Amino acid sequence: MSSVKENLLRVRERIERAARRAGRDPKEIKLVAVSKTVEDARIKEAIEAGVSILGENYVQEAQRKIEAMGRPVSWHFIGHLQSNKARSAVRLFDVIHSLDSIPLAEELNRRVEQGDRMINVMIEVKLSKEATKFGTDEERVLNLAKRIQNLNHLSLEGLMTMPPYFDSPEMSRPYYIALRELKDRLAGEGIPMRELSMGMSGDFEIAIEEGATYVRVGTAIFGPRT
Repeated sequence: MSSVKENLLRVRERIERAARRAGRDPKEIKLVAVSKTVEDARIKEAIEAGVSILGENYVQEAQRKIEAMGRPVSWHFIGHLQSNKARSAVRLFDVIHSLDSIPLAEELNRRVEQGDRMINVMIEVKLSKEATKFGTDEERVLNLAKRIQNLNHLSLEGLMTMPPYFDSPEMSRPYYIALRELKDRLAGEGIPMRELSMGMSGDFEIAIEEGATYVRVGTAIFGPRT
């Protein structure tokens, strides 16, 4: 087996064990293989090994890869999205995990409307105080969610977050609990959502224990980035 195939097998085994510990069906958890800066050959190895979702952080990098490899998989955008990239983003991606403002939601809707289709989106929530993190503030999520519900070409699927980096994965748990509880509060306001996009290579098992339905895993599959 190739190293990518072996890595992917180990990640899937870890996902299954974490789901079983939490009393969940492993089939509930969708793996996003984060291919940011990964060379095409290794991405193709992952696809051949059964990866069905690839996550990209940069529109231009993703565009080149999608043009080169086509659509044997679903492409998800997981990075910070600027409004001036909305037109390209809705053409390239099946799901956008990082919608974080009403102006961006309205621009995405306008661009999708031109193609007469729907696109699935998730709200990125900033739960840490780090200046380098993106996302809407927790207090503004309800207003943003209500606005998205009123846009005809966006389908609000869930919430996404990215906690600070910790040496101990357990330190991420409060952030994942907070996102799950926020999802529950929104459901109480009449805004039910299915998805929680949370957890990366270092802590995705903790995220699964706290309800993640998407985990975004790069290094554990493709190896360290240069």
